[in-house]
Amino acid sequence: MATRIHNFSISLDGFGSGEPQSFETPFGHAGQRLHAWMMATRMWDPVHGSAGMDDAFAQQHDPGIGAEIMGAHKFGPPGWQDDPDWRGWWGEEPPFRTPVFVLTHHAREPLAVGATTFHFLTATPQEALRLATEAAGGQDVRIGGGATVVRDFVAAGLVDHIHLVQVPIVLGRGTQLWDGLEGLEASYDVEVTASPSGVTHLVFSRKPSVTS
Repeated sequence: MATRIHNFSISLDGFGSGEPQSFETPFGHAGQRLHAWMMATRMWDPVHGSAGMDDAFAQQHDPGIGAEIMGAHKFGPPGWQDDPDWRGWWGEEPPFRTPVFVLTHHAREPLAVGATTFHFLTATPQEALRLATEAAGGQDVRIGGGATVVRDFVAAGLVDHIHLVQVPIVLGRGTQLWDGLEGLEASYDVEVTASPSGVTHLVFSRKPSVTS
């Protein structure tokens, strides 16, 4: 079993989202610019999307995943905790179809939406990963974001595989991924692949001698 991050997009200056986040602007002033590369792939749009390098990376998002951990801001806009009717951004059939553990300061009862059950936790990264690993049934756990959650799990040494996509835009402000991760490269083998679309795929694989 492994802990993995896939298709996590960042700007050239290291921001995983813009600001301010709201119901109308889930990624703040970044809009959809961080994710336009993925929305153009066959994985996202089987009819009109393109195959090729970006699609090959994007397709690795789901296979072998038995549970996901995400932050409160990925589940909903600021204030969703006070709305008992909020069921996430994804409608009545979220794409996860696995247990999803939402890290929040406002724990609540589990919520089943379609084939996905959301569990709301007030927990450390280590505690959340233990619960997600148990729920994953021998498969891998995906750290789904946002940037703060990704940063916290990486800083805690809990992530085995990291796939980042550097998008050629400068946001200037938002949620920074790299804060506190100085020297990260010492623990990972790093592969960099430039795509014709203009994005750069960075894959960090934990070195065999490094354990969490």
